[in-house]
Amino acid sequence: MDLVGKAKNFVAEKIANVPKPEATVSKVDLSSVHRDRVEYCAKVSVDNPYAHPLPVCEVSYTLKSDGKVIATGTMADPGSLKASDMTVLTLPVGVPHSILMSLVKDIARDWDIDYELQVGLTIDLPVIGNFTIPLNTKGEVKLPTLSDCF
Repeated sequence: MDLVGKAKNFVAEKIANVPKPEATVSKVDLSSVHRDRVEYCAKVSVDNPYAHPLPVCEVSYTLKSDGKVIATGTMADPGSLKASDMTVLTLPVGVPHSILMSLVKDIARDWDIDYELQVGLTIDLPVIGNFTIPLNTKGEVKLPTLSDCF
């Protein structure tokens, strides 16, 4: 093996062993009710192993229910991850009322939505560059009642 090949292997091995932030979606809750949509709030907890803050480039999401995409979006420039600490990012997810009506079978059973939330957390890592942490969580979230609206 030539010197360039050895150098590439060395660098690839070192980058593979670089510590990377770890993230989880801790919960999804009803946030607010608007005239045109219901807004949910997803809490994304991210552990930064580095002794300096890391910028978060964007957070993208896809919310599915009953196999259908009911909301997608991105949150650009949500801030930075605290150095050597856990940071909780709040991701707002708006679902139009018209889409909720299309899920009437699921909603009628128990007045909640069974969901799957896919999140892509893109972080700017030193040396490596942009790195996306894929997250996937499933659960159920309650729908608003009349008392939530007033």
